[in-house]
Amino acid sequence: MKFSKILGYRVFAGSKEELFEYLDTFEKVNIISGNPEVLYNGMKDSELYSIFTGGSSVIIPDGVGTVLASRIAGSPVKEKLAGIEVMQGIIESCAEEGQGIYLIGAKEEVVSACAEKLKLKYPGLNIMGWHNGYFDIDSCGEIISDIKEKKPKAVFVAMGSPRQDRFILKYMDELPCRIFMGVGGSFDVMSGNIQRAPEWMIKIGMEWLYRVSREPWRLKRLSSIPKFLTAVLLHREG
Repeated sequence: MKFSKILGYRVFAGSKEELFEYLDTFEKVNIISGNPEVLYNGMKDSELYSIFTGGSSVIIPDGVGTVLASRIAGSPVKEKLAGIEVMQGIIESCAEEGQGIYLIGAKEEVVSACAEKLKLKYPGLNIMGWHNGYFDIDSCGEIISDIKEKKPKAVFVAMGSPRQDRFILKYMDELPCRIFMGVGGSFDVMSGNIQRAPEWMIKIGMEWLYRVSREPWRLKRLSSIPKFLTAVLLHREG
């Protein structure tokens, strides 16, 4: 299986179909949506870096910035793999297999609306439970007990990085689930609370511009992209 090596990260470099085949080889897997912001934050935080580079983690190239970074590093990925699309693929597979999922994160009205929308879209999907993201991850015994009792195949955590990553790290070994994935704002999109960019913008790599136009507060977060790309370039030259 091909990977792109970027600043010590192993970023999956194959197609979406190849990714799903690769995920099936894991007993337990933590899928990291590796956009430049997430990977740059990992460079500054040893705990995050250890999560992202762990043997049970798979980093996907989520974002044109990561795709560009792979080219600068000299090991280009085949295509961008958007986290929300990977999440949808896992959900479709769970619906076909009769397997369960569990949703954690976002506001109560968002996560509950997300669950309802998913039930309508995938009639065979077993949503075993959900919980909003407003809790202490060091003291959430009821949530953990509920997941243990219901044994979903996949747990999707939408609490933003690094909080969602730390939650997964803390409970991944303890929980009887096979797939863990931090999904950021995906519940907002799936619930209909936020619209994703038009297909043509996604295809030409301008989804980020659409998101910033709708949520200007994201502009500050984009500063991580040039910082990340600069680090990749300096690493290559060094």
